[in-house]
Amino acid sequence: MKTSHIAASALAISALLPVTASAQDLTVQITNLTHGIHFTPLLVAAHEAPTHLFQAGQSASANLQAMAEGGDLTGLEVDAIAANATYVANPAVGLLAPGMSVSTMLDTTGTSNRYLSVVGMMLPTNDGFVGLDSIAIPSAPGTYTFHLNAYDAGTEANDEIINGGGMPNTAGIPVAPGGDGGSGAMGAAGVDSNTMVHIHRGVLGDTDASGGNSDLDSRIHRWLNPVAKLVLTVQ
Repeated sequence: MKTSHIAASALAISALLPVTASAQDLTVQITNLTHGIHFTPLLVAAHEAPTHLFQAGQSASANLQAMAEGGDLTGLEVDAIAANATYVANPAVGLLAPGMSVSTMLDTTGTSNRYLSVVGMMLPTNDGFVGLDSIAIPSAPGTYTFHLNAYDAGTEANDEIINGGGMPNTAGIPVAPGGDGGSGAMGAAGVDSNTMVHIHRGVLGDTDASGGNSDLDSRIHRWLNPVAKLVLTVQ
């Protein structure tokens, strides 16, 4: 889904340019559309076509798992560097709270990095993340809008238990950044039957702050896709 606002003169000029021209001076603005979910530090990367930070229907890499379960971008940054990507890590300098936006710039001048990807863990979840997988960057100058879904890495049971976890192979949710999580939950769900990266089904939650099946509050933490809006400006 995209919305374009392009001056007629820009259209006339772009019609004379080869479609393979690299995008230059990209501005990426990301808005958290959820009611009560925070995004951990985001990775925003422009790269060549073969590169994928994640792919729906495929197994999560170890580096994606580390990001989805604990917000650790280290491995995915290594992947971006190895792919000669143009990227920015942690543009919000911390968490991106519900309703908040962050903007960053990517200069792909002189590169063939014409595809854009974004990832960031969603808190509080077990292994949920907001993602954009390798969309083609428009060659014509203008402003383009995309809506981003929440994905499940398929690497951890969605037990919805807040216990300070967050490392791969350690069950549980690190924290509820809004201070609005519960404790003492028995667990909302077992191991995923779909162990591939897939669309996140959201959280169950409950209204019992000191027990029940979930440490998440169904009045605060539930969501429906999309969970983020990305506005891409191509100069």
